[in-house]
Amino acid sequence: MATQQQQSAIKGAKVLMVGAGGIGCELLKTLALSGFEDIHIIDMDTIEVSNLNRQFLFRRSHVGQSKAKVARDAVLRFRPNINIRSYHANVKNPEFDVDFFKQFDVVLNGLDNLDARRHVNRLCLAADVPLVESGTTGFLGQVTVHIKGKTECYECQTKPAPKTYPVCTITSTPTKFVHCIVWAKDLLFAKLFGDKNQDNDLNVRSNNSASSSKETEDVFERSEDEDIEQYGRKIYDHVFGSNIEAALSNEETWKNRRRPRPIYSKDVLPESLTQQNGSTQNCSVTDGDLMVSAMPSLGLKNPQELWGLTQNSLVFIEALKLFFAKRKKEIGHLTFDKDDQLAVEFVTAAANIRAESFGIPLHSLFEAKGIAGNIVHAVATTNAIIAGLIVIEAIKVLKKDVDKFRMTYCLEHPSKKLLLMPIEPYEPNPACYVCSETPLVLEINTRKSKLRDLVDKIVKTKLGMNLPLIMHGNSLLYEVGDDLDDIMVANYNANLEKYLSELPSPILNGSILTVEDLQQELSCKINVKHREEFDEEKEPEGMVLSGWTPSPATNGESASTSNNENPVDVTESSSGSEPASKKRRLSETEASNHKKETENVESEDDDIMEVENPMMVSKKKIRVE
Repeated sequence: MATQQQQSAIKGAKVLMVGAGGIGCELLKTLALSGFEDIHIIDMDTIEVSNLNRQFLFRRSHVGQSKAKVARDAVLRFRPNINIRSYHANVKNPEFDVDFFKQFDVVLNGLDNLDARRHVNRLCLAADVPLVESGTTGFLGQVTVHIKGKTECYECQTKPAPKTYPVCTITSTPTKFVHCIVWAKDLLFAKLFGDKNQDNDLNVRSNNSASSSKETEDVFERSEDEDIEQYGRKIYDHVFGSNIEAALSNEETWKNRRRPRPIYSKDVLPESLTQQNGSTQNCSVTDGDLMVSAMPSLGLKNPQELWGLTQNSLVFIEALKLFFAKRKKEIGHLTFDKDDQLAVEFVTAAANIRAESFGIPLHSLFEAKGIAGNIVHAVATTNAIIAGLIVIEAIKVLKKDVDKFRMTYCLEHPSKKLLLMPIEPYEPNPACYVCSETPLVLEINTRKSKLRDLVDKIVKTKLGMNLPLIMHGNSLLYEVGDDLDDIMVANYNANLEKYLSELPSPILNGSILTVEDLQQELSCKINVKHREEFDEEKEPEGMVLSGWTPSPATNGESASTSNNENPVDVTESSSGSEPASKKRRLSETEASNHKKETENVESEDDDIMEVENPMMVSKKKIRVE
């Protein structure tokens, strides 16, 4: 039972929830049942069928409706006397500015992406409102508390970047099934059904390099009178046969690698598929383009069944035929969507055929969809646990029990007989460019990089700024806003196409830039360091941004090492300044166990985000209760 002080804090609180998905549904229910009476919810998503297995406030009749609104209506049915206001909108919209955030006593995040998390973190810092952050992935989860000036902000520690793979591995020497998925999704699917003008490595896989461009152009271009099945076989033979033959011509590549096997349709498929499979006009199609499927006409029902080479080849041709027969208007601007059944079938089949060629184990449709959609399947119980922990921390925040704040990690396997590991929040990182004034360092070729590269790759993508303003000294080089006149917009657009060294106020080695986002009320400095060359594989963007100061070395260890195999100092004191004799080091075996729990957590579904592991943050004092 809550104490009178807790009840008073709860009833008088105005709470903002961001996200009404897996965590959000559990959180809204728990807030309402805990006595909170003034709750606001922001979520831009609509309900999908795949949400229904864990987002329990939704029913099939709600599919297509606003998550925030339906969640509000569902909770009001059993707590009709409380105030819940829903916003079906993007939290990054201008109306949700610093003044909007200032009206709340605490903000609770149940988001599914890094960009929105960073945005909310910055608004909370600017508004000086406490933030309780959360995330789940499978059985793992976390809840962290962020108070301006007292604990680290959400961005004080670098977050794991999405897993990427070298282009040469994807196009030429795949060794894992995920390489085949990326090839099928980002190269082949995009080439066949996406923007026809885009360049990708499928354009240059030919025995005759002098004519490769023309030959490849002809392969992917379907003539008006060309039969769909003939076109499909032509694509099949090119990407799984001719391209592999071309790759094999480079003997040096295969000296220490397993040689792939070219696969041609005539060796796998019957001479004609029409009589065997029937016309595409008779294929089983359910309501909605995203549910068109090649499987029913081929007698395939179980998505967890492993298809052989012939079945994958049949699905490949049938899916391609269905795209042209049923969804022709979409071809030319399609992008892969994990909820698009036909797209998933095509990518699965293509990836499996390529895997067969390179001697890589095949995967089922169910497994391939998880990889292609970066899905780690959600666990409803984990969401419920995390939602409960969010409310516990929110109550502490409202009572201002600073000494009792905890960052809590939900583990898949017991550690010291615990599945929940609470630790004290860390202090603000003095090297954080968001909540401190530490400048960043940008290595870039100022003579070959344009201002557009800086804006798109650094300011917007890495720094997460929505409405950036860039100044060099007293010169305003770039600005975004609705209040700009046509002349200003034209000048800024002209600047975007200029090389950094040729701007009105040239950016050279040693230049210091001021970058601001007025919506987030965030400002930071960037020190520019000119650099001539970059490694195309390791540094494909042609620039490197850094600015994190390594933690001080302790116990004679290098300050630059920070991985989950290093031992972690554990102390029973909250002061963080205990002498080394009172610290207890985690054994390497125990640290390794925690590594195994989290090393495969690279992906997310609609209510998942990266999960930090307390055992992965080196050189920090941890208090375990």
